[in-house]
Amino acid sequence: MGIFEENVSGLKVLDCALRLFLVPFSIAAIWLTLTNHQDNSSYGELVSSYFMGLKYMVYISAVSAGYALLAAVSLWVRCLVSKAWIFFVSDQVVAYLMVTAMAALGEILYLSYNGDQKVTWSEACTSYGRFCHRMKLILGFHVVALWCFLLLAVISAYRLFSRFGPPTLSSKEPEEERT
Repeated sequence: MGIFEENVSGLKVLDCALRLFLVPFSIAAIWLTLTNHQDNSSYGELVSSYFMGLKYMVYISAVSAGYALLAAVSLWVRCLVSKAWIFFVSDQVVAYLMVTAMAALGEILYLSYNGDQKVTWSEACTSYGRFCHRMKLILGFHVVALWCFLLLAVISAYRLFSRFGPPTLSSKEPEEERT
């Protein structure tokens, strides 16, 4: 009558471990982003809150960390584990959101290092080196969390679709194929 399952599969343990493993990386990315700023006497202060892409990445990282914690706890509740499609859809959505956040972060980092000559943006990393170095760390943390979610998306897909057997042929179909 308890809410916890009695037999634990290795896939379930891996799933839970990945969810708990990615949380510190998401939190580290959030913390580094929120505290990332640098002042330059020539150009002024550069603060991460000036960039919409970084704000978006912070929101998505917070959502992904919160969801990962909630899902890790939910994995051990018997009535929720039977709803594999909920984990499948949620993992897919969060993985795709993480990809979009990484793309925004990558674009900001690329423009910081290379600029854009067509719109006369110069690169900023020679003047704001510490800011750019922390941006690379943020990207690294985000990539680790993203890879965890990509693996979780594959695991949840396997858990959902392994419940169904392969399609079978009815007795009339083999006769039609032979002729």
